[in-house]
Formats: sequence, structure tokens, C-alpha cells
Amino acid sequence: MSDIVTRFAPSPTGYLHLGTVFSALFAENTAREAGGRFLLRIEDTDQGRCRQEFEDQMLDDLKWLGLAWEEPIRRQSEHLDNYQDALKILREHGLLYPCFCTRKEIMIEIDAAGVAPHGPDGPVYPRTCKALTSAEREQRISEGASYAERLDVSAAVQMTGTLTWHDRSKGTITAHPERFGDGVIARKDGWPSYHLAVTWDDHLQGVTLVTRGNDLFDATDIHRLLQAVLGLDTPDYHHHKLLLDPDGRRLAKRDKDVNIKSLRDAGKTPEEIKIMAGWHDDA
Repeated sequence: MSDIVTRFAPSPTGYLHLGTVFSALFAENTAREAGGRFLLRIEDTDQGRCRQEFEDQMLDDLKWLGLAWEEPIRRQSEHLDNYQDALKILREHGLLYPCFCTRKEIMIEIDAAGVAPHGPDGPVYPRTCKALTSAEREQRISEGASYAERLDVSAAVQMTGTLTWHDRSKGTITAHPERFGDGVIARKDGWPSYHLAVTWDDHLQGVTLVTRGNDLFDATDIHRLLQAVLGLDTPDYHHHKLLLDPDGRRLAKRDKDVNIKSLRDAGKTPEEIKIMAGWHDDA
């Protein structure tokens, strides 16, 4: 048995579509060809958008397409204590600070600055709440103000030094997580951010090869930084092509004409859907 462990980790915020089918097939096929293990994880920390009906349909679609994964399925919503363990480590290192800003307040400050640095995810947070004193933070918290927790990226980078990670299609990559600014690690509702949850889960599940679309290539810099400060294993990566619509845009769950439920209802077979997903092409 190979030590290759891959995973497919969808969010049940909509129906499975052709692009995510390609990702699932890519991950399963990579593990199967190596005699390894293929895991399925449900990333459902966004409780405002996740729906049980989407998860049920997604699992049914994947089985109908012929995919088989190792049980049990890990659901992030069932493991919140695990993420608190990660947050505790980051707090002990002094790498988190409370952010009381609303999205509107952040955009107002960015607009007022005239020119704001941009990262892969858009405008970089201007570190407004980083300037608050400990007394000011404690007072706001005691008054019941809601807050998220942000990662002090500059302090984390100073702690770790230069980091690299390996992509199987692009080679050794030097990480530059500072491009993202101080991103949210724990949301105001107490749930972990995508970046924290996915990094922690990959470690806990023993994932050795993360396969995912090129749209997440840059985000791997943040994940590599979190791995370093949390003392986690660093897997290999393989970022694959994205399936695009005729206008060159990435397929999304809102695109009804490419979701698997609609295609099944229209009479498409599993093999036809795999071909539509580009699985007949080189990954």
C-alpha cells in the first residue's frame, strides 16, 4: 500500500458541478493509481450557506459517478474542538489579535486611503485593529463587542523565516504569505476560517498530497505559514487546471446548466458527465 493519501473536500453550499467533479476524479484517480487512500471531507463551517440537501445530493452524485472513498467522512462542523486547539497554539505564540471592524468599515478606510495594497484575494486589510492597545481591546471585549481574530502575518513570518512548498506540476515554490495581509483566522461567530480548518484537517487526516484547482494556488502560501507556526506536517501539492465556461470564467455552483443534478435530470450518463468535465483530457 502506498503512503499517498489524497482527499476531496467540497463545501455543501450548492449542487456539485462539472468543475468539482473533475477535482474529485483527479484526487481519487491519483490515489488509486498509487495504491493509496482517497478521503472525503465535508467542509461545512459556513453554517449560513451550507445546506443538508446539498450535502445529500452531493454524496449521491459522487456515488452515482462511481467514486469510492474511505469511511468515515469527516465533517468539519463535528470537530470544532479540534480548531480551538489550533487557535490556542496561535494565541500562545502571540500571533492573533481581535478585529472589531465590520466589512463596511474596512472598505471605508481603504477608500479613504486612496491607494491600498492588493493581494490575491483583493484589498489587504489595513491592520486598523492591530493599532489598538491591550487596554482598548479588553474594554471593547468587556463591553460585548463582537470580534474576529486575525493572524499577525508579519510576526508569523518573522518567527518562521522563508518558507517553501512543493507543487508536483510547478516544482518548489517560495511562499509569500504577506501578500494576503492579516487574514481572519476565527470568524466573529467563533467558527474557524477556511485557511485554518483545511490546514489543520489535512494534518489530522494524514493527507500527504493535496490536489485542488489552480484557483487555490496562491492560498497555499498561507497554509504553509500556518503549518510552520502550528508545527504541522507539510504535504505535497498538485494544483490542476480549472474547468471554464465558453467565456473563460470558472464554473460555479450557481451555474444550473453545469450542475450534476440538472444533468442527471436531463438524462446524462456518468460517462457523458465525465467527458463534459474534461476527464478525457490530460490533467
